[in-house]
Order: sequence, then structure tokens, then C-alpha cells
Amino acid sequence: MVVTDSSDSGTILRVRGPLEFRCQLDSTDALLMHKVISRTFATLHSQVKSESCVLTVCESPVIIWPNKGVYVTPEEITPNTLCEDIHQWIQTDEQESAGKRSSKKKSKKSSAASVINLSLMMEATKTGPLSAPILRRTLQKSHFLSTTLPMDCVVRITCSDTIKDAFECLMEALTHQLLPDSQLETHRKELHQQFELQGDWPYFRRANAFHFPNELYKDGYLRNPHMVLTHPTLDNGKVYLVQGIYSYHHYMQDHVDDNGWGCAYRSLQTICSWFQQQGYVERAVPTHREIQKALVDVGDKQGSFVGSRQWIGSIEVQAVLNQLLEVTSKIMFVSQGSELASKGRELANHFLTEGTPIMIGGGVLAHTILGVAWSETTGQIRYLILDPHYTGAENLQVITDKGWCGWKGPDFWDQTAYYNLCLPQRPKVI
Repeated sequence: MVVTDSSDSGTILRVRGPLEFRCQLDSTDALLMHKVISRTFATLHSQVKSESCVLTVCESPVIIWPNKGVYVTPEEITPNTLCEDIHQWIQTDEQESAGKRSSKKKSKKSSAASVINLSLMMEATKTGPLSAPILRRTLQKSHFLSTTLPMDCVVRITCSDTIKDAFECLMEALTHQLLPDSQLETHRKELHQQFELQGDWPYFRRANAFHFPNELYKDGYLRNPHMVLTHPTLDNGKVYLVQGIYSYHHYMQDHVDDNGWGCAYRSLQTICSWFQQQGYVERAVPTHREIQKALVDVGDKQGSFVGSRQWIGSIEVQAVLNQLLEVTSKIMFVSQGSELASKGRELANHFLTEGTPIMIGGGVLAHTILGVAWSETTGQIRYLILDPHYTGAENLQVITDKGWCGWKGPDFWDQTAYYNLCLPQRPKVI
């Protein structure tokens, strides 16, 4: 589903539920294990398309078998019923306590999309005669892989869509979730053409999934705290900002006491989170130890560096991004902080063309630059700074009110210290 405007009216069907992934690996051969895992995914794909797949509408008596000719209960509902009419079967807490169902349909004049939540289930039994179980005992060494895949899929429907049409679209989208991103590249290219999007920026990878505003991020990190700030006003000035979503990484997170030495590590983690959440990479944000090991692997540090409390700078950040994410970076040098005021054009161009956060290190401090306000005519400049030295809780108001994320003038920098800036370059992929 592509959401072009979250304020559009209409209805969103959202289905969530677990799929149990289980397979036995009798060999350690990588090719054989890949085949077994691929077959298991194919089995799950078949289960989702089988008649045993069941969708229940949350807070209602409505049950739908999407692969049985879109069979629905209660019997008042048919495959040709308008999908929006499901709303009148969904009970609020007050209606449930009174034993009544809503008699009101969703208002056609609503300015925002409503959500119909569904649960994904699988029938455990089948109709007809049951075969007797057969037990067989085999002695061999093997690995049993078992995990739960949390499915979460949405489609947008219009007021004219029937239950049959809507749930056919929903099941197609659900089966796509069982495919790797690499198998969906052709479909992504078609969507880029359909919506006339640039061909070098990922918009339709899993990491680009719509985040429902009323849901917290499970990892606990704040996203884009700069969005609540007011932009500075400069004569003939323009604002140039980071493009996309990042998470705020700072001192003392993840049960790591890095107060006094880990600011560049945290700035690097913020940059890595940007590449992850735009869909450029799938790997998790690296830990301090993984960052240190990467620097040892590229020959930049000795083995004793791993587990230490040694600082890193912009050059090391550049090396880690290349080693772990295969992301290249440009380095900008300034011999003293006072020169940063003359770098408005370069910084503005970076945020226009690349849109990535910038790590800046100078003296004994590191910060993340998220944007600049710059006037080409007067040369005035302000910097949007995300400060990794914060040690408190994930409190957006404290972070913005106290300036841990905020706009700073040229005097924010040490005027006599030299600075290195790491400007990550985004890969040209979709």
C-alpha cells in the first residue's frame, strides 16, 4: 500500500498476527540450509493462500475466510458487502458492556483514514475424516530452527470496494511480506514509475513502512526530535535539512556507560540508523564493540582497541561506514572553528543532494549536524545540532528545551580548534 497523504479519507485494512517458522537443518552445508529455509518460506506462503487462513475483525464477531471464496460470518455479510460496512459491526467498550453493536456507519465526511484491525489465524483442524497419527523415531544430529514471524500488513480501500475486492488485495500484500526485498525490486521499479519518483532513492523497502502515529517504536529511541523545532529566520535565508528518519543516539543508552568518551560512537550510530531506516541497509545499528572491531578489521587499530574507552574521530567514522555499510563518505577539513561559517554553500548542497546526517569532530567533542539555515546573500548561517553528550531519558521536551537538539550560531564552535566533518554519501539504489 502506498500512502500519498496520511490525511486522506478512506479506510485502511490492517492485519497482524504470527506465522510459525519451523524447519529442521540436517546439514551444515550453506547451500542445503538455504534450500531448506527457502522451502519453509514456500510452505508458509502456501499456508497464507490456503483455505485454513482466517482473518478476524478485532472487537467484532466478523470472521473471514479469504481463500474460501471470501466466506464471511455472520451471514448478514456477503463478499459483495461494501468493506466500509464492517465498521458497524465493530464494538466500542461502551457498546460491548451494553451488549449492543454500533448502528452507525463511518462518516463519509471524515477527513482522516480510519483503520479496521484484523488478526491473522490458521485453522488447526480440517473437516472430513482424520488420519491416524504415525510416530517414527530417528536418531541423528540436526538443528531445529523455530521462530515467530510477526506479520503486519496494510491496504487502503475506497468507499466503493467490496469485501471480496479488498481482501483479495490484502492477501496479495500479505504474501508479498514472505518475499525478500531482492525479489520485489521489479515491483518497486514499477511503483517508482507510477508515482514519478526519482530512481535512486528507496521509497518502498520494508524499512519505509508507514508508522502508525499512536504506536511507540519498540526499540525506545526517539525519532527526528528536530521536527518540533522552529526554524531560525535569516535575511533571504533558506533551511536545508536531513531527509528521512533517524534515531537519536546519545551517552548512556543501551546500558553502556560511555560518558566522556563515546560521543563520536553515538554520532556514528545516529548516522547508521538513518541508512537503516531509509532502507539502504538491513543490518542493525552497530554497538561500540562492533564499531571497534570494524576498525581493527580494516587495519586502523590494534586488537587491544576492542573493549577499550578510546575516542574515535571523523576519519574512523568514515572507515566504519565503509566497512560495515559499504557507504562512502567525503571528509571536509577546517583549520579552525571560525572557518565553519564560510561553509554554508557546501553544507546546504550536501543536505539538498545527499540528505544524510553529518558527523563533526573537533577538539575533544563530536556532534551531529542535521541541517543548516543559510543566506546566500548575507552569509549568515545557523546549524541544527544533535548533541550526543546528553545523558538523560528519552524526553523530547527536555531534549529540545535544553538545547540538546537545537539551532546553534557560529559561536557554538571552538573558534581556534580544527574540525573534520564526515559527510556520508547515500548509495544510488531503490
